[in-house]
Amino acid sequence: MITFQHIDSPVGQLLLASADDGLRVIEFEAPWHPVKRGADWHEGDNGVLLETRKQLGEYFAGTRQQFDLPLAPHGTPFQLQVWRTLMQIGWGETWSYAQMARHIGQPTATRAVGAANGRNPLPIVLPCHRVIGSDGSLTGFGGGLPTKEFLLTLEGVLPRRVPIDDLFAPA
Repeated sequence: MITFQHIDSPVGQLLLASADDGLRVIEFEAPWHPVKRGADWHEGDNGVLLETRKQLGEYFAGTRQQFDLPLAPHGTPFQLQVWRTLMQIGWGETWSYAQMARHIGQPTATRAVGAANGRNPLPIVLPCHRVIGSDGSLTGFGGGLPTKEFLLTLEGVLPRRVPIDDLFAPA
């Protein structure tokens, strides 16, 4: 059985889902690859979802840099290898898709690494937002490029942009 719930976050509403083996899904409002929900899905709460909400709140507040959750993503052996590698990219760091491919010992698999990142069922926790183009560009992200930019700004990778109105606001 899979328990799910929707939560609000600074990047919009997120769908969280877990099963007995751990957290299965974090999904953005308009996902590229929506998760298929079956008859075994029911809305509710459990300890994994409670802890996920807590840790995501700490992350968005800037007080948590690593997650400590039971994870249970489902994918192919290659996808699982790529997703495990994502956990090695630290807060405030970025890797290119080519770096990831070299790291897993498959230097010609850059596109396959990109495809696996695109299917990451646990974005933010498995930080695929930290993977960028070889030229430093922000490339595809299931939550949209504005969300990727927000997350990288939160982590200090990108400079904060101050709206011009804020510069002239009374103190």
